Amino acid sequence: MPIPLPPASQPRILVTGGSGFLGRQVLSVLQARGYEHVSAPRHADYDLAVADRVAACVRDTRPDVIIHMAAVVGGIGANLARPGEFFYQNLVMGAELMEQARRSGVAKFVAIGTICAYPKFTPVPFREDALWDGYPEETNAPYGLAKKMLLVQAQAYRAQYGFDAIFLLPTNLYGPGDNFDPRSSHVIPALIRKCIEAKQRGDSVITVWGTGQPTREFLYVSDCAEGIVAAMERYEGPEPVNLGSGEEIRIGDLAHLIANVCDFQGEIRFDPSQPDGQPRRKLDTSRAQAAFGWQSTTSFPVGLQATVNWYRSLGPTAGPSYTRAAP
Repeated sequence: MPIPLPPASQPRILVTGGSGFLGRQVLSVLQARGYEHVSAPRHADYDLAVADRVAACVRDTRPDVIIHMAAVVGGIGANLARPGEFFYQNLVMGAELMEQARRSGVAKFVAIGTICAYPKFTPVPFREDALWDGYPEETNAPYGLAKKMLLVQAQAYRAQYGFDAIFLLPTNLYGPGDNFDPRSSHVIPALIRKCIEAKQRGDSVITVWGTGQPTREFLYVSDCAEGIVAAMERYEGPEPVNLGSGEEIRIGDLAHLIANVCDFQGEIRFDPSQPDGQPRRKLDTSRAQAAFGWQSTTSFPVGLQATVNWYRSLGPTAGPSYTRAAP
């Protein structure tokens, strides 16, 4: 279903996290859709973990709509090493920004959550109604709970103030421009980098964290950006909405698939002494389809090949971190 063009009287849109992996894609979609008044200030200009800087950001940009994507993010290793930072920074940024938006009369607030908010043992496929049926997987619970508080705040502000805040739950993202820093990257960029560097060095073995048995669902980053903009334009409900591909893959199979795409022909060893994370992940995306006509369109093989090609295009002079995880 085609999405209608922006209205003649265009809204001013504030995008937080616009320099990040997902944020850059959302800015690209907004530009392609014809939005002309979009602000995406950097962390250096407005530290969203500091209350007076949040107030200044909202005051200076005067947005009608806020898309809040700024976050401190990372893979299992980063979550284990920095749980306090992941909890505090994400909680404070979201809570203060929504409060300042409410005070300033912002017409709509689009909060971006995370699949890590779901309980550790959630019936598959994950349906939004299961969000409160248990505690999140322990390795990333601080991050998941901090982001889930945005849903609580959005629903509370809607009930008391009539504030139009919506909450979206993207699954694991991947694609060109992802973070390939081994200290903080998620599983797909981490495996791509391992395979390509092992092949370059002539290594015969790579090691993958965990048993290889858990499953994950992955969403191409540009598809997610399209979903966020569609929700901004067309969704006004209080209920959370999943954004996913509906495709589930076992980590062991993912590792072998990536090795094949990267032409690494060595052995893949799994290290069960390291955590697996959540046992399974796969989303029910029927609410997004029904509520604002969105579904993913990029197949996993196509998206994975594009991601590998992008990483290879960086060449041997690229530094250790290609997209920093920062507010």
